[in-house]
Amino acid sequence: EKQFNLNNIRWADDSRSFTFDYNKRGHQEYIVYKVTGDNPKAQVLIGEKMPTFVYYNLLYRYDLKDRNEILWISERDGWRHLYLYDADNGQVKRQLTKGEWVVKRVLHVDDAARVVYLVGCGKDAGEDPYLEKVYRLNIENGELLCLTPENGNHQVEFSRDYTYFTDSWSRIDCPPVAALRSAKDGSVLLSLEKADISKMLAEGWRMPEVFCAKGRDGETDIWGVIVRPVDFDPAKKYPVIEYIYAGPHDSFVPKSFTVSPVDAALAQLGFIVVQIDGMGTANRSKKFHDVCWKNLKDGGFPDRIAWMKAAAAKYPEMDIDRVGIYGCSAGGQNAMGAVLFHPDFYKVSVAACGCHDNRMDKIWWNEQWMGYPVGKEYEECSNTVNAYRLQGKLMLILGELDDNVDPSTTFQVVNALIGAGKEFEFVVLPNQRHTMGGAYGERKRRDFFIRHLQGLQTPDWNKEEKK
Repeated sequence: EKQFNLNNIRWADDSRSFTFDYNKRGHQEYIVYKVTGDNPKAQVLIGEKMPTFVYYNLLYRYDLKDRNEILWISERDGWRHLYLYDADNGQVKRQLTKGEWVVKRVLHVDDAARVVYLVGCGKDAGEDPYLEKVYRLNIENGELLCLTPENGNHQVEFSRDYTYFTDSWSRIDCPPVAALRSAKDGSVLLSLEKADISKMLAEGWRMPEVFCAKGRDGETDIWGVIVRPVDFDPAKKYPVIEYIYAGPHDSFVPKSFTVSPVDAALAQLGFIVVQIDGMGTANRSKKFHDVCWKNLKDGGFPDRIAWMKAAAAKYPEMDIDRVGIYGCSAGGQNAMGAVLFHPDFYKVSVAACGCHDNRMDKIWWNEQWMGYPVGKEYEECSNTVNAYRLQGKLMLILGELDDNVDPSTTFQVVNALIGAGKEFEFVVLPNQRHTMGGAYGERKRRDFFIRHLQGLQTPDWNKEEKK
């Protein structure tokens, strides 16, 4: 029996017709229907159909005023691009953007000027493909002009009339630069500010490193960041800890400059901390994204492991015989999955509020990637079903009142671990909701890594200080 959701009803200005969206359960089909007064039978206006999934949360539609046209974003050619539709008959008039890069979002449409301002990623070869740049698209002739060409992640704010905009750009390894620019051609009208980090460097602050290596296929670039302790000594060997969040709904490695990227505080305890976007996450090609389909246990791990091995080959101070991992929510599912499915590489895991079985969590998120009807893939990806595989060290953290992921999913995985006779630590935080653990959980996590990756004794926190 068909199950679906109907929403987004839009009436035409003259009230002679309306459209609505049809989202079929399983998310492999998404249709915009049109209904007119003289023909009440619904007409297919725009149809999206994929053998894997239509990422419906990122679909975009804009009805051009007085032109009977629709702007629509689709991944039908393998990349996320803009299309111009005839709003009357549903025919594609033109594909407005094209190539091995993505239209991440539309910022503004100027109907009168027939211009679209958009954010694009990955258009410039040799640069980090996740960096956001702003483009001006001419709907009539398809001319695409980059308004922010510098190699960085650009954050902009336009004037009300879209004549000017402020642009602040940076990278994780490049401090911010701000300027006032023309929205017509991107020319710099006024330099506003350039951050000076010389005092930070003089005080010993260490710049994080952007690192790129090939993924599981030996061809695809995988991007991440390396954070070293302030007192880093290249002659020493450091355990490596990965912070993971591999939810397919986005990409997660920080791209803009920040004083404390990833978990810089954790690095100061004598670790090298990394964060990576593996296959199965968003903002790259459809093929890159589709790795997650019915396979959330993959978590991009083959790419993450290849990336860390490449980093360790270049930087032997990274001891990949001592690798830990931690994450929360979908990252909690990933973190536990690491020591279930890849115990030869990941030795220590701290998993907070994890979605340990995708049959136990909210339908709209899990079925987007795992599909419907529920098949054997759900069991294959379940940390609960696979709890018997546990090797290495595991700590589970749970907020008692988690209102995002049902707490019972963690209790079920605990029950399965006990049934399999496995040793682990379980930290329940009363009155806490969806959480990494707060100050107490952070202390537990750090002590766990220190004991099991560095082999050191941690403080006796119950011992009163001498007065």
